[in-house]
Amino acid sequence: MDAGLAVLQTERLRLRLVTEADAPFFLRLVNDPAFIEHIGQRNLHDVPAARAALRDGPVAMQARHGHSLYVVEALDGGAPLGLSGLVKRDFLEHVDLGYAFLPEARGQGYALEAARGVMAHARALGITRLAAFTAPANGASIALLLRLGMRFERLAVLVPDQPAVNVYLADLAPARDG
Repeated sequence: MDAGLAVLQTERLRLRLVTEADAPFFLRLVNDPAFIEHIGQRNLHDVPAARAALRDGPVAMQARHGHSLYVVEALDGGAPLGLSGLVKRDFLEHVDLGYAFLPEARGQGYALEAARGVMAHARALGITRLAAFTAPANGASIALLLRLGMRFERLAVLVPDQPAVNVYLADLAPARDG
């Protein structure tokens, strides 16, 4: 891993910038049945399409906003475990916390650990309010958001012709120096 790509580190994890070379991992992640069920169908069926989605998504968002989704890796090396980071959608007021993990990385506390790191990173960037969205039936994600101290705000349709999602918010205290 190129050290210049690292964004943050937690006790067990490194979060780094997404690159187009992550396309095979991303393709596998977005085609996982749980991803499709809880986040949505991305209609990516090959590596070139995944590469373009990364270029037009997280890579472009990082360049435009200074934050994006990051690849989550174990500090002891190995393949990517998932994504976690900060997403700014043009049609929404607040930056939102996003995350998705491969099946073999679920149930080990990685999502919680990565999300806590991302929330601290958001504070350091000066973000004072963070949103998160989840399908109402996604009990694991709801439990995670509540453990992070986020509060249920409302059920909302954010994208026309898509199902309503639970909206959660957290007010972030400013980062302290020293």
